[in-house]
Amino acid sequence: MKYVFVYGTLRAGEINDINLAADRHAIARPRHLGLTRLAGRLFDFGSYPGMVTEAADAQSTVVGDVYEIDDALLPVLDEIEQVYPGVDGLFISKEVNIEVQGERIACLYYPVAPGAIAGRPEIESGDWVAHRLAR
Repeated sequence: MKYVFVYGTLRAGEINDINLAADRHAIARPRHLGLTRLAGRLFDFGSYPGMVTEAADAQSTVVGDVYEIDDALLPVLDEIEQVYPGVDGLFISKEVNIEVQGERIACLYYPVAPGAIAGRPEIESGDWVAHRLAR
């Protein structure tokens, strides 16, 4: 089992809902561990957000959910985020230690390449769902 922090379209109810992605591939649904925040900055790419952790100050955080996932779901998430070995793309796969429900967990997450945010509006709240609903 692995853990993943999702902050955008993979969140429940969004267009790439992680639970529905698991269902489509007959993989066990992820176990939701809780909502949390990760130091970073969130940017609006139109129909999805992009997060960067570089140049984030202590006040800048991104809202997301932490899930425990079956290993078989990882390639599905990589495909959704278009993360392929040896290929430079918009999203990258990284690991971070994050606190959720009082416990520190090593999580996978998908930030964007730092140069991709040029000219993109920042989502000050750090919450993609709230931002999308308010537009």
